[in-house]
Amino acid sequence: MPDVFTPCVVIPVYNHEHAIGKVLAQVLEYGMPCILVDDGSSPACAAELDRLAALHPGRVVLERHTVNQGKGGAVLTGFARAAREGYSHVLQVDADGQHAVADIPRFLDAARARPQAVVAGCPVYDESVPALRLYARYLTHVWVWINTLSLAIRDSMCGFRVYPVAPVLALAKRRRLGLRMNFDIEILVRLYWDGVEVVNLPTKVGYPEDGVSHFQAWTDNVLITRMHVALFFGMLPRIPSLLVRRWR
Repeated sequence: MPDVFTPCVVIPVYNHEHAIGKVLAQVLEYGMPCILVDDGSSPACAAELDRLAALHPGRVVLERHTVNQGKGGAVLTGFARAAREGYSHVLQVDADGQHAVADIPRFLDAARARPQAVVAGCPVYDESVPALRLYARYLTHVWVWINTLSLAIRDSMCGFRVYPVAPVLALAKRRRLGLRMNFDIEILVRLYWDGVEVVNLPTKVGYPEDGVSHFQAWTDNVLITRMHVALFFGMLPRIPSLLVRRWR
C-alpha cells in the first residue's frame, strides 16, 4: 500500500446525461479529482461528458469505451487510470444520483483511518425504493453471508464505496471478474477472501423519479445466480481459513 493517502472518485457512466452533471458538481465541491468512464454511451451522453471534462480541466479526466462493457468493466477502467495517475484509493459513485454524495468526507475519513480496508456503503433507503428490489436484495445478502461464512459484508450491492487500488488491481490481474451488475457483489466477496477487511458505513440511498436503471431483470439475475453458485464452490476449499479468520 502507498504511504500517502491519495483518493480519487471514479464514476461509471452509461446514458446518464441528465444526472451526471449534478452528481459531478456535488463531487467537485469536496475538492476530489474525478475520473469519468463513458461506457459506450449514446452520442448525447458522450457529448455531455466531453463538455464536463472540458469544463473542469485538471480536475476531471474522461476515459471512454467505444462499446458498452458493463458497470464492472467501466469501474475497472477507472481503476487502471487511477493507478496510472498515482492514486492510492478509489471512491466509487454511481452516475444516476442515488447516492448521498454528502457522505464523501465520512467515507474518506474511514478509509484514511483504515487504508487497507474497503469502506462499503450500507444503504438506508427512503420511501422511493421499489419494494420488490428491496426484498430481492436480501437473497443476495444471504448468499454473501454463506460464501464468506460471516456477516462482515452487510450489503454487497451498494455502489458507493472506497477501495484501496492495489488489492483490486492484483485481484483483477489474476481473476476475470463479472463485468456487469454482478461486479459489485463478486469483487467484495473475493477481496474478503483475499484477507481485505470490510468496513460497513450506513449511507442514504434514494431512487430519483427520473432515474435511469440499466438493470436487466432476466440477464442480470441469471448472471448473479451463476456468480453465487461459482462463489459457493469457491468458498468450499476456503472453509478452514474463513473459519480461522472468523474466530480471530
